[in-house]
Amino acid sequence: MMNAQWDYGEAVRLTRNVRNDGTYPGLEPGDFLVRRGSIGYVVDVGTFLQDQIIYSVNFIDEGKVVGCREEELIGADDPWNPSRFEFREKVRAAKQLAVGGNVLVELGAVGEVIKVIRDGPGGVAYHIHFDSLPGRLLQIPEAILEPIDSGA
Repeated sequence: MMNAQWDYGEAVRLTRNVRNDGTYPGLEPGDFLVRRGSIGYVVDVGTFLQDQIIYSVNFIDEGKVVGCREEELIGADDPWNPSRFEFREKVRAAKQLAVGGNVLVELGAVGEVIKVIRDGPGGVAYHIHFDSLPGRLLQIPEAILEPIDSGA
């Protein structure tokens, strides 16, 4: 039997944005459900495919009960360093990025967040895959990334 990290009634914080995987009633698959950083309370603990613990979490402020995987949650009182961007979000380089005089990423180049590093020594950073650098990941500080204007 798997050991659940949290129990009924415990407060937890969501570490990534959650969208409808098709199981949330009344909304289309892919629709936004709950924002990362939101705090909710465990109302049920179950399993999925016998190898994943799924927590039903009541996000009271959002008025939603959402199924969350253990790796999407931390304790509500655990240190939380909010990030501007999240896994799979598209971003743009706010500066030209060069190493040893070789330009790797042009100003404005588009990339995708592969990993969020919340506890880095210089603050939040990201592993970014830029379209212009196939097969390479760069660790980029949050300050030199900007959102892609959704109106573009």
